[in-house]
Amino acid sequence: MSSPARTIGRLFLGSALAFAGIAHLTFARREFRAQVPESLPLDPDTTVVASGVVEVALGAKLLFAHRHRRLVGTVAALFFVAVFPGNVSQWMHHRDGFGLDTDMKRFVRLFFQPVLVALALWSTREPRG
Repeated sequence: MSSPARTIGRLFLGSALAFAGIAHLTFARREFRAQVPESLPLDPDTTVVASGVVEVALGAKLLFAHRHRRLVGTVAALFFVAVFPGNVSQWMHHRDGFGLDTDMKRFVRLFFQPVLVALALWSTREPRG
C-alpha cells in the first residue's frame, strides 16, 4: 500500500497533468506553442494538441488507475523528459509564455523538470520496507 505522502504526490501530479492537458487543448494553446522547438518537424499547434491529449490521459491514469501505477509513473517520467527540449527551446529563443518573460525565469524553470520526473517515479512506487 502506498504511503499518504506518495498518494498526495501522485494525486497532485495527476491533477496538474490533467489541468495542463486541458489548458493545451483550450485556453492556453498559444502560450504552449511558444515552447514547441523550431526543429520539430510537426506543426506547432498539432504538437500542442497531441501533448495535451497525452497529458490528460496520463493525469487521468495517475488519478484513477489502481493497476499498473508503476508503469504509468514511468511513462509520465519519460513524457517529462520528452518535453524538456521544448523548455530549453523556449529559454534559448527568448520566447515569453506563462509569465516566463525573462531569460532568468525561463532558465530557472529548467530545474523543475527533473523534480517532475522524480515525483512521477517516487509517487507511483511502493515504499521499501
